[in-house]
Amino acid sequence: MNTSIAQRHGHIRDVSPQVSAHTDRPVLPKDEEAPEFSGKALDALRQPLESGQVVIARSAGVVRLPARFLMVLAANPCPCGRHTLHGAGCECPPSAIRRYQSRLSGPLLDRVDLRVEVQPVHRADLMGQGGRGETTAVVAERIKEARLRSAERLAGTPWTVNSEVPGHELRTRWLTAPGALDAAERDLERGLLTARGLDRVLRVAWTIADLAGRDRPDGRDVGLALELRTGIARGAGATIGGVS
Repeated sequence: MNTSIAQRHGHIRDVSPQVSAHTDRPVLPKDEEAPEFSGKALDALRQPLESGQVVIARSAGVVRLPARFLMVLAANPCPCGRHTLHGAGCECPPSAIRRYQSRLSGPLLDRVDLRVEVQPVHRADLMGQGGRGETTAVVAERIKEARLRSAERLAGTPWTVNSEVPGHELRTRWLTAPGALDAAERDLERGLLTARGLDRVLRVAWTIADLAGRDRPDGRDVGLALELRTGIARGAGATIGGVS
């Protein structure tokens, strides 16, 4: 997966993982609000996100530089950040909200694999002792096993992880379970999903299946991948290593 967005009641927060021995790509986190950057600067990321290269064309020739990275965007729904918080008193005019949100263009967002809405932290969670999630060691071990599964499946190919596999290869060479793509195909027909989006959903679904220890994605894995991309609840009931 190349990109991710986390949203907290419309607030997109940085959820970048820490670079570790299991990460072979640099992470490009935008700790500032992404819409504070110019639209041109943000859209300049589209081509390297798609190809993993920066292409510089001049009269003397063309230079291609490697630029494969993980990108994490963070953004609020409006300049003040309170547009969707009930009772928070957002005073931004509608024109300012539209202008702010439009800096994240559709083509750029089409290259975002994960869009996660993060709920606000309550006092009990903030002040409570301990945590309810899994430990880093448990998650790291599951990621290691998933990477081994994908590496074994992709042995003998130019690729080592799911995010590198071209969409055509995923659709024709490594097939999902029968009927697993029904919901994605309906979204494609309804215009809720682009062809590029379908390829990215497939990559995420394979990663979910690898994390869950399944041989290939089923309807639950594709449903969760669609939910992570569109933000629309699918009711797939998919889990990753026992975590919903």
